Amino acid sequence: MLHGVDVSSYNTSYSTEGLDFVFVKATEGRSYINPNQSAQASKARKAGCVVGFYHFLWPGNIAAQAKYFVEKCASVQGDLLACDWERTGEGTYAGNAEKDKFLAEVKRLRPTHRVLLYCNREFWLHHDTTSYAADGLWIADYVSAGHPRIKAKWRIHQYTSTPLDKDVADFASKAALKKWAHPA
Repeated sequence: MLHGVDVSSYNTSYSTEGLDFVFVKATEGRSYINPNQSAQASKARKAGCVVGFYHFLWPGNIAAQAKYFVEKCASVQGDLLACDWERTGEGTYAGNAEKDKFLAEVKRLRPTHRVLLYCNREFWLHHDTTSYAADGLWIADYVSAGHPRIKAKWRIHQYTSTPLDKDVADFASKAALKKWAHPA
């Protein structure tokens, strides 16, 4: 198992010690851009980490959100791209078809990038109806690292949010993750 974290704008002083990968929040809806994403990604790259970016999905305007994400995130070739599918601060959430459309649109716009779905166990078990996670599932379930309580193939498991979001990835080595992240 590889170790990583996911960070948002307020996690500017995170440590890369012992990390293999870092996901950075890039955008949300069609109006928010993380002002620290470039510096956060640069810090991870300098430490030799695989870098990913994620977009917090809101309901509606799905194609426009996908375009906003790929245009505003600080990704480079080989970075992972992810859709964060959960409840908004207003308690709403994108529907299953919207989640699928967003993932497909990001894959269409960035065909040389791996695209993942991030969601919590509750969304995966009670809102998802297609099991579509593009190139991989990133599941949040706060149990022992690497043992999420789902019966689906997953690539990344977020197992705690204390002191920040910590993850493990189901790859044999960092080299294997890097190779997977750079599809031919």
